[in-house]
Amino acid sequence: MIQLDELQPIILPPPVSLWPLAPGWWLLAAVLAVCLTTWLFIKKARTAVAPAPQSDPLREHAVEQLHALAKPYDGEHAGAWLQQLNQLLKRLCAIRYPDSASHTLSGREWLAFLDSRCPAAGLTRWMILVQGAYQPDCRLDDKSIAQLQSAVEIWIRKHV
Repeated sequence: MIQLDELQPIILPPPVSLWPLAPGWWLLAAVLAVCLTTWLFIKKARTAVAPAPQSDPLREHAVEQLHALAKPYDGEHAGAWLQQLNQLLKRLCAIRYPDSASHTLSGREWLAFLDSRCPAAGLTRWMILVQGAYQPDCRLDDKSIAQLQSAVEIWIRKHV
């Protein structure tokens, strides 16, 4: 039997150190640094030179037509102007959304359709837009005319 005194001492392996790293790890760190720098440079270049928004000739022409309409200021009858606004919107919708059958809509459904394409315009609160042409004496004050024209212009510029 072997005695305890006769045993060899235990030899421990050297402690594992994280420093210095092997050359392969240095190479990997350098490649990651180059990739990160390149990505940040490309991202900054893309945001710095954002593409100019494409002008839409159809929208621009519709806005021109909107501004060319004679507004019923000074208490004039507004029915014809409201009818022209509706016709402009219907023509634009027929071009933009040919499969939606928007030309068949009227009243609240028509205004809801318009708001579904551009909620920012808030046209559902303008029932006069669809009812005014049928009223015998429809008159709007100058403030309402300006607000309705602004809402229609917002719709033309921002509809999807």
